[in-house]
Amino acid sequence: MNNALYNWYKIADTMKDIVPGRNGLITVSVNGKDVCLSVQEDRVLACAAKCPHAGALLAEGYTDKQGNIVCPLHGYKFNLGNGRNESGEGYFLVTYPVEQRADGIFVGLKPSYFGS
Repeated sequence: MNNALYNWYKIADTMKDIVPGRNGLITVSVNGKDVCLSVQEDRVLACAAKCPHAGALLAEGYTDKQGNIVCPLHGYKFNLGNGRNESGEGYFLVTYPVEQRADGIFVGLKPSYFGS
């Protein structure tokens, strides 16, 4: 991954500072953008907060045994590593890189043409 393509934003000092719901998911604001975080064992994965199909809040869904995020509205499944729709509907979920560093946990967002 080319880190120069991203603006990096600190979301927590440690994993213990990220407190998801019982489903392992939480929505956080990163530089004014809502991002869904999935806490899976000792790592954090990040994606758009809303399903690309009908806009349901993904943090209200769950992750399946394969680690895919499942939309609470229609059950569409998305791979959190690459955003691919695993249930076959053809949608694509935006995912964001996450880095655990000595000084905290960071999410990378690509800069927009309109600032940030």
